Amino acid sequence: MAGIYVHIPFCKKLCSYCDFYRVVVSGAKNGCIDAIMKEIELRKNYLGNESISTIYIGGGTPSLLSVNEMAAIFNQIYKHFSVKRDSEITVEANPDDINQEYLSGLRSLNVNRISLGIQSWNDADLKMMNRRHDAKQATAALKNVIKAGFDNISVDLIYGLPHSTVKDLESNLDITFSYDVKHLSAYHLTIEKGTVLGKMLERGAISEIDEEESAALFGFLVEKSEAAGFVHYEISNFGKPGYFSRHNSGYWKQVNYMGVGPSAHSFDGYSRQWNIRAVKRYIDLINEEKGFFEREELDTRTRFNEYVMTSLRTMWGIDLNYVEMVFDKEEYDYIINVSGKFMEYGLMKMENSSILLTRHGKIISDNIIAEFMMVSD
Repeated sequence: MAGIYVHIPFCKKLCSYCDFYRVVVSGAKNGCIDAIMKEIELRKNYLGNESISTIYIGGGTPSLLSVNEMAAIFNQIYKHFSVKRDSEITVEANPDDINQEYLSGLRSLNVNRISLGIQSWNDADLKMMNRRHDAKQATAALKNVIKAGFDNISVDLIYGLPHSTVKDLESNLDITFSYDVKHLSAYHLTIEKGTVLGKMLERGAISEIDEEESAALFGFLVEKSEAAGFVHYEISNFGKPGYFSRHNSGYWKQVNYMGVGPSAHSFDGYSRQWNIRAVKRYIDLINEEKGFFEREELDTRTRFNEYVMTSLRTMWGIDLNYVEMVFDKEEYDYIINVSGKFMEYGLMKMENSSILLTRHGKIISDNIIAEFMMVSD
């Protein structure tokens, strides 16, 4: 199995927290779509003969594309790749972009999963994040997605905003879980340099919440979500049984995938490549059929570090049998040695032949994962 990710970089306005590659929608949109379709053809052999089990249209704001533009991209994928009939096909959408007609159009294209970027049900939070929808529009959008017949619905939330409390998070979760949502992606706000919030932080206009508050929010998030029937299968992701994101799970399980569009990344098991982060330059280079990406061959140690980093974020953890089969004895012994001290403190545990983070360990997962990274010789 393999996956295809399509990056649509355009937004109507830029959110104050976002560090992904995106640009305000412009006249370059049509040229970019044409270039994406050409890239799909140019790279039709990238995944070999593997069948495609997931397609994910992300961004940016994919819902800025019309149904016809979406159809053109999907048709190009189906033309050059073997897509399984039961594939998970996801489109990210902003609440103020979608209506019944648009959603019906997506269903006609066999889209079977909607990821709705609500982020918060609180208008003050949405204003701080510079989102272009309000809570009323989010409510209407989610109801429309359900009414359109989508069973596999994911909602994105952001928590840990300046001055936020557990009560604020509780309200967001209560509203989300009052609908028939099957998946939740809940991300703690990270204020990145260069973003609007990053600049506000630098000049002292806002402050980040402290580690103790962050830990309390995370603990509440996990307890509340699990009580609502969700499984905490990755640090920031919760799904009802049978509704984990197959596409994102593929990333964490080292499944091969091809990313097309400006800044999109790809992985074939032994190398990574990433497209240029500039729309107009991307278009020009695709049309010239050269130089639109950079590539890195992954040595054994890099592949080991990436496996550990992604695996420890999930409920499946580090599979020692896999490590023993794929890597050297040095890497296997290293995992056993490093994990020992974390097990003593109750931050990790052994289940069958896998090493997992405990709930307490997940709170400081970044610090623990950093301890497992092997430095290249």
